[in-house]
Amino acid sequence: MMSERIIRSQSDDSASPLIAVVDDDASFLRSVGRLLRSVGYAVKTFGSAQEFLASLPGSSPQCVVLDIHMPQMTGLELQDWLAAHGSCVPVILMTGYDTPQTRQRARQAGGFGFLVKPFAKQALLNAVAEAVSCQLPGTPSR
Repeated sequence: MMSERIIRSQSDDSASPLIAVVDDDASFLRSVGRLLRSVGYAVKTFGSAQEFLASLPGSSPQCVVLDIHMPQMTGLELQDWLAAHGSCVPVILMTGYDTPQTRQRARQAGGFGFLVKPFAKQALLNAVAEAVSCQLPGTPSR
């Protein structure tokens, strides 16, 4: 059974911020993981929402980069689950299927950011940096 543990962001000044990336496209996961690691983030990648949820008892990411359109449990459903369980971790939602309805639903879900695939590398890096900076104590917001 899934742990009901509330997900809280935590920082350790001696460690790189942990970024969780959840997407059902394995090549996209590798690419984004390499990009984020290249600028100093610790990264954990997950091929499904269920895989990410199973990691939570031992994982405390400072940011979650989350694909909206995934089988079984969508990114929006995962965002709803996180919110319902008291998560304060910022979520950056991304999609390759941008529609007005998707944007509206993403806004309602309370995501920290919204990216449309394909997006510029710098757009992702900027969104993650902003999300992480709002989680680290003593770090000014951008």
